[in-house]
Amino acid sequence: MSFFPGAKPPAHISLEPHWFLVHSKGVVVRAEGDAVVLPRHADLLSLGLDPAQAHYIGRLDDQDCFALSIDAAEPGEPWAPRGLRSLYAPFGDDKFVAAGRAVQRVAFADTHRFCGRCAGPTRPVAGEASVRCDRCELSFYPRIAPAIIVLIRRGDQALLARAGRFPEGMYSTLAGFVEMGESLEQTLRREVREEVAIEVTRIRYFGSQPWPFPHSLMLGFTADYASGEIRVDGEEIVDAGWFSREALPNLPPNPSIARKLIDAWLKEVGA
Repeated sequence: MSFFPGAKPPAHISLEPHWFLVHSKGVVVRAEGDAVVLPRHADLLSLGLDPAQAHYIGRLDDQDCFALSIDAAEPGEPWAPRGLRSLYAPFGDDKFVAAGRAVQRVAFADTHRFCGRCAGPTRPVAGEASVRCDRCELSFYPRIAPAIIVLIRRGDQALLARAGRFPEGMYSTLAGFVEMGESLEQTLRREVREEVAIEVTRIRYFGSQPWPFPHSLMLGFTADYASGEIRVDGEEIVDAGWFSREALPNLPPNPSIARKLIDAWLKEVGA
């Protein structure tokens, strides 16, 4: 299964599109044992929804995908909204990415009905994931917030940290948003310095991941410890330390790139 994002629907839509109904509490699905099922076209009509108002978001496994906002009221049995994070296991990688794009696309439409400069109404731009103001012609595009995430190594140990918002006992890699005028490398060094007061060297790119919580693009790196003693900031990070593979804390779950960084390190040091 592969997902290919898109904004312009094809001339001929697939017979059984994937419909992602986005509710304030998550994506609307129907449970079937351990699996979940997305609604079909007939289900949308029974819920009083207009498929013509849906946003095209791409193609998944040779089927077109659409995102549609559903009113704040619960859809009713057998349909129920489920939080996006909880859908990773039943959806798998590609459908989870498609669902994340659907959530972000609907959020963009809901929050950009009016122009931020002149307050005039906006209209969708055909074939694009954007809107344009009817009055002053200013265009708006979905917000994407780039953030670095880094696994720091010191010999056969890795630096893992605990943020105050994490579940009890869970530690992860360091991360932070890119600020105006920064390169990714500058962001990485600043975030590490601010959160744990150490310096790093040999920054290497690892990979990236769209992260729809709410609209981030996570850019993964590894780096080596250079100098300094760990001193947490006490605000974002409440604890941090050097961990070996034999004495790990609770780790972040899939599908996060943080876990992919940690798993790649564990595979290397365990070889």
